[in-house]
Amino acid sequence: MTLSGKIETEESDRAVADERPWLRQARQGDEAAWEWLVAVYQQPVFRLAYLILGDAAEAEEVAQDVFVRAYFSLGRFDESRPLRPWLLQITRNLARNRRRSLGRYWAAVQRWWQQEPEAVGAAEEQHESQLLWQAVRQLRPSAQEIIYLRYFLEMNEAETAVALGVQPGTVKSRLHRALKQLQAVVERDFPELSELRP
Repeated sequence: MTLSGKIETEESDRAVADERPWLRQARQGDEAAWEWLVAVYQQPVFRLAYLILGDAAEAEEVAQDVFVRAYFSLGRFDESRPLRPWLLQITRNLARNRRRSLGRYWAAVQRWWQQEPEAVGAAEEQHESQLLWQAVRQLRPSAQEIIYLRYFLEMNEAETAVALGVQPGTVKSRLHRALKQLQAVVERDFPELSELRP
C-alpha cells in the first residue's frame, strides 16, 4: 500500500468512527442524530446529483429522495462501513434513473446554457469550469461518474469503489480510461483547456 493510500484509509477509518455514534442514535429514532448526518452529507449528495443531472431543482429532489430512502434503510446498513459512499451510491442510482427522462435532461441543459456569470472577476474561472464540465459531459455516463466522484467530489479510491459498487482496482482502471478519453475530448474540442489536468 502506498503512503497516500494508507493516509486515505486512515482518514476514512476516522470518519467512520466519528459518524458511528450518530448513526446508532439515528437508527434508534433520534431525529437530531439523523439531521446531523443529513447536514454532514447533504452537500456531496446534492453535488453529485447536480453533476449528473445538470439542474439544481432536479438535484434537490434527488437529494431529498436519497435521504428518505437511506433513513428507511438504516436498519440494513452495515455501520462498520462509511456512510458517505453508500449515500452517494444511492444518489448515483436515483440521479441516473431521473436522467433517463430525456425531456427533463434537455430542459436542464438549455437552462444551464442560458446562465450568465455573476461575478466579473470570476468569469474566466467559471468559463473554464463550464468548458471542463462540457468536456466531461461528452464522455460515457460511467466515465463521467468516476471523474465526478474522484475529482469533483474528491472521494478516495475506496469510497469511489463503494459508491460505484466495484472493486478498488476497477476504480483505478476505469479512472485511467476515463482520463484518457477526457484528454482526447479536450485536445479535439476544447484546446483552451489543454493545460488543465484533473
